[in-house]
Amino acid sequence: MVIGCCSIRFYLHGNNSLKGKRRVVRAIKDRLKNDFNVSIAEVGNQDVLQSLHIGISAVSSDKPYMDGLMTKVVNAIDRMNLADIVDYKTEILSMSTDNY
Repeated sequence: MVIGCCSIRFYLHGNNSLKGKRRVVRAIKDRLKNDFNVSIAEVGNQDVLQSLHIGISAVSSDKPYMDGLMTKVVNAIDRMNLADIVDYKTEILSMSTDNY
């Protein structure tokens, strides 16, 4: 089993309301869930209006596929032009399923 995790931090230019931040989060979540079938959650900076931190995860049986998927997800978010990506980190974990 291969688990892909990605943490992405954004800067929201000119955002001054929680409603505006939620609009950006919802747009990113909806598009990624439909296009890539990944799980997404806001994981940090929830009280900062111009900062957004989301976590993305997926499960597969193929490491090269997972590497490509995480790259495509980050590129898709960047092309949305909803917020500036400040930093991101991707990690691919391989777990043995022999014990199950």
